Amino acid sequence: MQHLVIVYDIPDNKTRRIIGEILEGFGKRVNRSVFEVQVKHNKQRQKLEASLAHELDSRVDSLRIYTICATCMQSATVLGKEPDAFDVDGVYFF
Repeated sequence: MQHLVIVYDIPDNKTRRIIGEILEGFGKRVNRSVFEVQVKHNKQRQKLEASLAHELDSRVDSLRIYTICATCMQSATVLGKEPDAFDVDGVYFF
């Protein structure tokens, strides 16, 4: 299992909405342009990255994917409103 944090800056509303919809299929939005995602294996990650790359305009869009260890994710500090829990196979992801 890979834990990912995905952040993006996309000026076009339509592209930003499509990217958000793709990411919602894999994880939880924790901020307007930030998702916490879990993928089970490299093949699933490659599929996700290909789907995202297909929608992005590399001239103006920016998207970053950070791999985070499970311990790091569990020790994350949240200040302010806590997003709702995201449950994947019994693992709660905040």
